[in-house]
Amino acid sequence: MATPKRPNPDRIIDAAMSLAAQSRWREVTLSNIAVEAKISLVQLYEIYRSKSEIVAALGDRVDRAVYAETGADVELEPIHDQLLDLLMRRLEKLAPHKNGISSILRDTTRDPGTAICASIDMLRRMAHCLEAVGVGSAGVAGRVRTKGLAAIYLSTLLVWLHDDSPDQDRTLAHLDKCLRRAERLAMVLSIAPRGPGPDAVKAAF
Repeated sequence: MATPKRPNPDRIIDAAMSLAAQSRWREVTLSNIAVEAKISLVQLYEIYRSKSEIVAALGDRVDRAVYAETGADVELEPIHDQLLDLLMRRLEKLAPHKNGISSILRDTTRDPGTAICASIDMLRRMAHCLEAVGVGSAGVAGRVRTKGLAAIYLSTLLVWLHDDSPDQDRTLAHLDKCLRRAERLAMVLSIAPRGPGPDAVKAAF
């Protein structure tokens, strides 16, 4: 007897995002997702055991795509520019699922348990972003940087959800302003050494 083919994880993720775009995320069930992905519920369980795992898998897919496009020459750019580019490219990869993400965010904020898990996942991803641009995320200072970047990304995400401009100009302007404000705040609080050099920016983030 032939072994059943393992379901494609991307197919499941796309099915879930499609359903989220059509209705409230809290009303979407794993059974609905299995039907949309044209697989059995048992097959879906072989890959993902919950909707939260599917959402996390979407984030992982975006991470892989973004970091795969990040060349070594990017390290020559200022930290601010690297983070700006990295976070904007994340949003670019998420763009096909904007309506679904809007639905997920709306319902996640009403579920404390899910919100906590999402917050932990967000911090993990932002720590990876910092490490990707050569900024430490460990220790007290690292945790402050990570939480600060997470707050910036979340506020930018909310702007992005309502940004209909072709080049996402509003989103880009908001993210740029937030990153620069964070740099200045770090200087005032002496989190980063004073001075215009790249080390000051790196310490800020």
